[in-house]
Amino acid sequence: MSSSPLLDEVRRVCRIRHMSARTEKTYINWIVRFFKHHNMKHPTKLEDQDLIEFLSYLAEVRKVAPSTQNQALGALLFLYKRVLGMDTTRIEGFQRPKRKRHIPVVLTRTEVDQVLSQIHGLPKMVAMLLYGSGLRLSECLNIRIKDIDLEYSQIHLYNTKGSNERVSVLPRKVLTDLKDHLHHVKRVFDHDQKSNMVQITMPDGLKRKYPSASHEWKWMYLFPAQNLTQDKAGNWFRHHVYQTTIQKAVTTAVRKSGITKKASCHTLRHSFATHLLQNGTDIRTVQELLGHKDIRTTMIYTHVLKISQHGVISPLD
Repeated sequence: MSSSPLLDEVRRVCRIRHMSARTEKTYINWIVRFFKHHNMKHPTKLEDQDLIEFLSYLAEVRKVAPSTQNQALGALLFLYKRVLGMDTTRIEGFQRPKRKRHIPVVLTRTEVDQVLSQIHGLPKMVAMLLYGSGLRLSECLNIRIKDIDLEYSQIHLYNTKGSNERVSVLPRKVLTDLKDHLHHVKRVFDHDQKSNMVQITMPDGLKRKYPSASHEWKWMYLFPAQNLTQDKAGNWFRHHVYQTTIQKAVTTAVRKSGITKKASCHTLRHSFATHLLQNGTDIRTVQELLGHKDIRTTMIYTHVLKISQHGVISPLD
């Protein structure tokens, strides 16, 4: 059930509200699961109790995490309130499960160096920016050439989580390698443009506003994919490298380093924030660099510091 008039309407409303592609996909997934759970009945023919029963089923039978149940609730509220224009008072009154507070896994500086030493090529450059600039993986891979400011050592980030824009620091340590990388990317770009058949993938809105942008150097991805992709019309495109490529490289590097912590790409972002606070950077600055709307989200890293070697000392010591 990947397509139906109702699901097409959900997609249309998501795009009108400028929601991310990932959020749209998540909402569609939960709405389809809701349909299937109630034998494909149209949502207008279901009662409030049917929605509550589905949410209870997720928690009691499927044993999903509180955050997952809240995600499903958000998708259903969006469906009824924003798409169908129906009253959601009783649904909104559903007792939301209390989210568990997770203390993030953080690597020491030595461990970060060990992991980075096990990565090579393009994945290493990405990993260095995840740690050195505090980026989410999706943010890093969506960087275009125009977003890099070598003179001011800054990275401009657009369409990030929450549809915000922000600026983060570009580590000076990567500048030499980054310049070499840019020369390589330019050769890839020039090769693509010789045939005039390969385009750079662009968001639909920008593609209509700037028809020639898909052939301009400044719109080239900083981390382009090695292989081209083809759409249904037969057009060839150069997208950015896949997330799984970087995720596998980091996971392999952690294992080779002998680190037993459950570390991933996002752990490098956690480590960036924690190490800045250890160095005395004020928490408001860290909040801006990470792109957190709420200071309470950034405060979680202070809990890491409180239980570290610079915080509470065990009575045994």
